[in-house]
Amino acid sequence: MQHYCGIDLHSNNHVVVVIDEEDKRVFEKRLNNDLSLTLSALCPYRETLYGVAVESTFNWYWLVDGLQAKGYRMQLVNTTAVTQYDDLKYSGDYHDAFHLAHLMRLGVSC
Repeated sequence: MQHYCGIDLHSNNHVVVVIDEEDKRVFEKRLNNDLSLTLSALCPYRETLYGVAVESTFNWYWLVDGLQAKGYRMQLVNTTAVTQYDDLKYSGDYHDAFHLAHLMRLGVSC
């Protein structure tokens, strides 16, 4: 089974969501911005993780560079190009991270 990860990144924390091939959330957690915490969270999915999609916010460098250095396949997402908020009644950090993983699973490039 393959997994996909989306990360909603903020100035001092980030939400990590890992989904499977059927969009089932298998992991979701808010973490402090510390690469070691992210690596620990992703470790159980290391062999099956297709990639990690991260928002291209002002502070993405440390996370993307750190995960790439550890061999993770990264996708930087231009959030202004993602139209996920159209017609949505509810949104939030966990949904945003899920949506990034979902787009990666579908092969949608942003």
